[in-house]
Amino acid sequence: MPDFTEGPGPGGKPKVLCIACRFFYITYEPALPYGCRAMNFKSRQMPSQVVFANSGLKCQAFQGK
Repeated sequence: MPDFTEGPGPGGKPKVLCIACRFFYITYEPALPYGCRAMNFKSRQMPSQVVFANSGLKCQAFQGK
């Protein structure tokens, strides 16, 4: 299975492409357009960026579509 990451993210670590994850969805709410069903939240940024900013770790819930 391919590794769904794009170039180096913060700190040189690869970042997860949420769009390739089965838990990612578009909310259609202008204030919070992106969501993650695995972690049950919505945000203005891609969920993997929010997870990295808060924990310092690459998203552990990623599952390819």
